[in-house]
Amino acid sequence: MALIFYVRHDGAQFEADVPNGNTVMEGAVNNGIDGILAECGGALSCATCHVYVDEAWVEKVEPASEMEVDMLEVVNEPKANSRLSCQIHVNDAMEGLIVHLPESQF
Repeated sequence: MALIFYVRHDGAQFEADVPNGNTVMEGAVNNGIDGILAECGGALSCATCHVYVDEAWVEKVEPASEMEVDMLEVVNEPKANSRLSCQIHVNDAMEGLIVHLPESQF
């Protein structure tokens, strides 16, 4: 289990203990954290779970798959640290991971 920090675009911060094997998206959805819509439920087909991985964590998170990179082309305001939170699987090494939520998923 790892404590994950979710930071909204307005600076409000939320945290959730996310079990190993779950995704950052599941952590948000299961803990009622607004800003991650997860319309496809993690099937990698909608990009409504877009987040920005905090710069301090970019190199520590597994890299995006080719399919995820393709989906990131449709997100609102993509950045170099954009990821789909449904593709970031939690493990003990992710304790303290910080993700920033975009102002809008559309």
